[in-house]
Amino acid sequence: MADQQITCRDCGAAFTFTEGEQEFYASKNLSAPQRCKDCRANRKQERFATRQMHDAVCAKCGAQCQVPFKPRPVEEGGKPVLCKDCFMAERNAA
Repeated sequence: MADQQITCRDCGAAFTFTEGEQEFYASKNLSAPQRCKDCRANRKQERFATRQMHDAVCAKCGAQCQVPFKPRPVEEGGKPVLCKDCFMAERNAA
């Protein structure tokens, strides 16, 4: 498998899709990228910038926090909400 030259669908610049990247994408069953690294980063940044945040209280430490989804009460089938610090601590412990 050789490196591929791909033209970015947003800016029109050519970028290299390396053999290693192709193997990684194939292992994850992903299609080849259509945007260069800079355009992918810009799109990702735009998505996060427009994300609406909602106020919540951490179920573990009780701190006020904001989350990118509208929390539902546990009684209504929602899951406990964790602040970023508690979420990362639990994720790292797993």
